[in-house]
Amino acid sequence: MATKTDTSSLQITLRERGSSRATRRLRREGRVPGVLYGLGEDPVSFAVDARELRNALAGAGAVLDLALDGKSEPAVLKDSQIHPVRGEIVHVDLLRVDLNQKISATVAIELLGADHAPGVREGGVLEHVTREVVIEALPGDIPESISFDVSGLQINDVVTLDALTAPEGVTISHDADEAVLVTVTPPRLEQELDEIEAETAVVGEPAAAAGDEAAPPAGEGEDPEAVEASE
Repeated sequence: MATKTDTSSLQITLRERGSSRATRRLRREGRVPGVLYGLGEDPVSFAVDARELRNALAGAGAVLDLALDGKSEPAVLKDSQIHPVRGEIVHVDLLRVDLNQKISATVAIELLGADHAPGVREGGVLEHVTREVVIEALPGDIPESISFDVSGLQINDVVTLDALTAPEGVTISHDADEAVLVTVTPPRLEQELDEIEAETAVVGEPAAAAGDEAAPPAGEGEDPEAVEASE
C-alpha cells in the first residue's frame, strides 16, 4: 500500500547570483533562494515565496510544476538547507525531471496496525528499524510513503525488507533486502528479571560451596579437652 503525491504548482522568479547581503535581504522579505538544474541544461538561480514553498513540499517526493516567465516545467526537490534554530528552509536545490523517465527517490516506510499486533498487546516492544527506502519510479508515480501491515506480528518476530511490497510502477532498489524492517521483542522488564535471576544463580552457587567448607558440621574439628573443661 502506498500514498501517492500530487503535482504542486510553484511560482518562481529569476534572481541574480549576488552577495550574502542580497541573499539575507531575500530571506527578510520572506523569500527563499534556490538553484534549478538537471537534464543537461544550465543551472538557473531563482527565488520563491517561503510559504508557497512549504505548502508545495508538504508531500514528500511531490513533483513540482514550476512556473517561470509564462512557461512551466516539472522538477523535484533534490536538497534543502534548514536553519538550525528556526527550522526554516533557507535554500533549495530543485532537479528538472522528464515525466517519462524513471528517477531514484527516498520514501518513508509507514507501519500500520501496530496497536493490534498480538505481540504488542502482550507487552512486547515493537521497534521500527528501517524507516525509509530507496525506490525507482516515474516522477509522477513516486509515493509519499510505502505502508507495511504489522497487525499480525508476534513476540520475537523479525521482518526484513524483502517482505515489503512495492506499489505498481515502483521498484525498491535498496541494496540490503535482508536488512531488518521491524522487530517485536519480549517485554524489557521480563528480560531484565531473567538476566538478574541468571546472574544471581551464577554468583550464588560458588558462594554456597565456599560456605560449606568454611562452616563444618557441629562437633567436628573441636578439641575434646576444651569441651570437657567447658562442662
